Amino acid sequence: MNNQVPLPTDSELPDPAISVEHGSSKGLSVRVYSPERALRHPWILLKELFSDLWSGRELAWRLFVRDFKAQYSQTALGYVWVFLPPLFASLTFVFLQSQGIFQVEGSGVPYVAFAMIGTMLWQSFLEAIQSPIQAITAAKPMLAKINFSRESILVAGLYMVIASAIIRLILILGVLLVYGIAPGFNLFLFPLLSLGIITTGFAFGLALVPIGGLYSDVARAIPIVGQFWMLLTPVVYPVRTTGWLGWIAQWNPISPLISSARACLTNQTPDQLGLAFVYMVLFMAIAIFGLLGFRLVMPHMIARMGS
Repeated sequence: MNNQVPLPTDSELPDPAISVEHGSSKGLSVRVYSPERALRHPWILLKELFSDLWSGRELAWRLFVRDFKAQYSQTALGYVWVFLPPLFASLTFVFLQSQGIFQVEGSGVPYVAFAMIGTMLWQSFLEAIQSPIQAITAAKPMLAKINFSRESILVAGLYMVIASAIIRLILILGVLLVYGIAPGFNLFLFPLLSLGIITTGFAFGLALVPIGGLYSDVARAIPIVGQFWMLLTPVVYPVRTTGWLGWIAQWNPISPLISSARACLTNQTPDQLGLAFVYMVLFMAIAIFGLLGFRLVMPHMIARMGS
């Protein structure tokens, strides 16, 4: 007589996103998977997220160092490429403004410095949006073959964005020095607002991962949409408070962050500072929920990648 063991149904399979770790006699952790759905225990899911982020911190740092060294290793200009995209974007508007094609008033500082600072901050935001999808795409072979803390890939990509922003800060400080712009007492808010800009972009990028990790169309579309989005954001012109541009600036989450960060750096009054902090806290929370969603969809994405 053949004794057949019934196969488990989909509802009886263990959910890879929920587990409990126990210490063993040898000091190693043993992960026990439960058939219960992870969304029924959000606090356990959140605890596991921060646990994996902490345990994968060394891996994230090693991946960042490897990628940072390799990114410009085969280029003649090297790290100069960090400056070039926002530099040429700002110089385009500076040239148009100098030729009288359009006039920008109310910047409060020389327009060259105003435009350069704005485009440098915008570039950090755009890179933060692209970072999650680029990290997942580059790590597809590793994701399909190795079991590790997958959040480490996202954190390594975030390190890359922060490192590029710090390098661009050198150029910004040079511009301030050339034009004699002395930062004021609110300079200490600039790093916090810069981090808020990167976090906001990272949250948008996480929302695109479920589709962007499978279809490269999303990664190709981000720079195109970013060019149009930049024109609707006070990057190369002061914040508008009236008209449809004023309405868009009020609901555009990156507008108060960029305008406030630039104002703090150039010793001006950040009129939208309160709104900037509201958006910053909001998108930090969205980024955490995005990481939780990443944990839930990643097993399905890996299955699709391997098929």
